[in-house]
Amino acid sequence: MGRVGSVLVVAALLLLTGLTVAQQSVPHVAVHAGNVLDVNSGKLLPHQVIVVEGEKIVSVGPAAASQVPAGAKRIDLPNATILPGLIDAHTHLTADPKFGYDRLAVSLPRETLIGAKNARVTLQAGFTTVRNVGASGYSDVALRDAINAGDVPGPRMLVSGPALSITGGHCDNNLLPFEYHAVSDGVADGFAAVQHKVRENIKYGSDLIKVCATGGVLSKGDDPQASQYTLEEMKAIVADAHRLGRKVAAHAHGTQGILWASEAGVDSIEHGSYIDDAGIAQMKKNGTYLVPTLYLGDWFLENAERNHVPDFLLGKAKAVMPAARQNLAHAFARGVKVAFGTDAAVYPHGLNAHEFAVMVKLGLTPLEAIEAATVNAADLLGWSGKVGSLEPGAWADIIAVDGNPLKDVTTLERVKFVMKGGEVIRNEYAK
Repeated sequence: MGRVGSVLVVAALLLLTGLTVAQQSVPHVAVHAGNVLDVNSGKLLPHQVIVVEGEKIVSVGPAAASQVPAGAKRIDLPNATILPGLIDAHTHLTADPKFGYDRLAVSLPRETLIGAKNARVTLQAGFTTVRNVGASGYSDVALRDAINAGDVPGPRMLVSGPALSITGGHCDNNLLPFEYHAVSDGVADGFAAVQHKVRENIKYGSDLIKVCATGGVLSKGDDPQASQYTLEEMKAIVADAHRLGRKVAAHAHGTQGILWASEAGVDSIEHGSYIDDAGIAQMKKNGTYLVPTLYLGDWFLENAERNHVPDFLLGKAKAVMPAARQNLAHAFARGVKVAFGTDAAVYPHGLNAHEFAVMVKLGLTPLEAIEAATVNAADLLGWSGKVGSLEPGAWADIIAVDGNPLKDVTTLERVKFVMKGGEVIRNEYAK
């Protein structure tokens, strides 16, 4: 063997040695839990140990039979109930509760910084994954990338960028008169234009596409019950998005818009306030998820006067929000697939878990509500086995609460321990 060959062998040995050291240095953590809620089986399992290596879960099992690696860091939560990190499939992290013309004073850089604040608050509340469905100027793309780079703390994010809207629709900027020529980033009309907008959103970093299929509540001059995009336009949006590997979320309050959006093949209906039997049947046929956003009605109406909500919004809210309760309870009873979402930004971020109690009040069991925020939401996001469950290979996203959330779902409003990707974010039990 020549000199060059010897050098290569030595280099290879050094590389292998370095890899071995690096592999050995990956930290292990063993979380000893009083109880673990298995969201797949619905069972509460006592005296469990979750072994974490790096960012991933290695094993979950009874403490008596667990093989904990030597030197693993031990976290004791003997009186707590452990669950997977929660998932909110409908957030707007880059916005705060602002209604009417005060929204015009917020710049894009300011939106992104607001997002950094809200991302931290959301993570602290136990929501380790969110789907952000609508943000101006791709501010949510910037926030997602900053979180992934470790620049700011926050949940895992799938983001839509600007929501697609018809001219003058719910997701357009309808607050300014003609001479300002104000148009939202996502406005597109007609078959060719919506195709272009889908492709543009993907070009600039969107993980999914958000489309406003009907009018909305917190917008001027539109009717929540009126469909906006035609069935043909929505089919074009969905076809391009799915072909390019992106799912589609449809804001839809009215019955026709819900029906058309599901028929077009969207992956989820957001809000669904006036859902009827025809829409329910179409959604069940197509496997479309319903993402109800319920608690916001309580908070919004209770705080409308203090937040100076304009009359042109308040009138719609007083009609739509109570109607949604009745119609969504009917949808729950009919067995439509449900994923958890809140529309946080209509109310302050960090209160997301208040949604659970309303879901239970309208007919879901506590377990069904929790499944909506774990395994169901993970399925909607396309991240089953990665988030929303405690199983080997999943990211080590773990929360803990006192008590039994299967008996009192409001315990999830008081999360005391949060781990994201093996990193402890919050641990009140250590105090």
